[in-house]
Amino acid sequence: MADPLALLTADAVRLQCTATDRFDAVRQAGELLVAMKAVEPDYVEAMIQRERLLSSFVGEGFAIPHGTDDARALVRRAALAFLQFPDGIDWEGQEVRACVAIAAAENEHVAVMSRLARVLMARDQAEELRTTTDPERVLELLMPQPDDVPQPQKETL
Repeated sequence: MADPLALLTADAVRLQCTATDRFDAVRQAGELLVAMKAVEPDYVEAMIQRERLLSSFVGEGFAIPHGTDDARALVRRAALAFLQFPDGIDWEGQEVRACVAIAAAENEHVAVMSRLARVLMARDQAEELRTTTDPERVLELLMPQPDDVPQPQKETL
């Protein structure tokens, strides 16, 4: 399993982005995952297909676009990408100002998603992610904490 602390890196953070609509935002997120060599190019279309089936909007101005279940075969390595859209994007009637794109073949991303959920519950931190101009601050806010990382289960006799 991939180290959850290595899934989101500075080269995967894009701030001050613009998009014409949610599908453009998802495409940009997928293309960043491709550029990072985390996924095969066809993963981008799988992300768009997934978005057509079910919105990736999660609340507080965030979306978590990812591929379909079948697209897991297109994942080269687990990775996340963060794209910020300060002007907002209409996401089926909701405003999205940040996307956390997921490339995962298994559950490697769970610790970072757990951390994101905690940040979204802390409205000031969520707002900071939506507005920061410092990529390092994104990494600090989304870096999993010890209680975000699932611990291996101990076998019982």
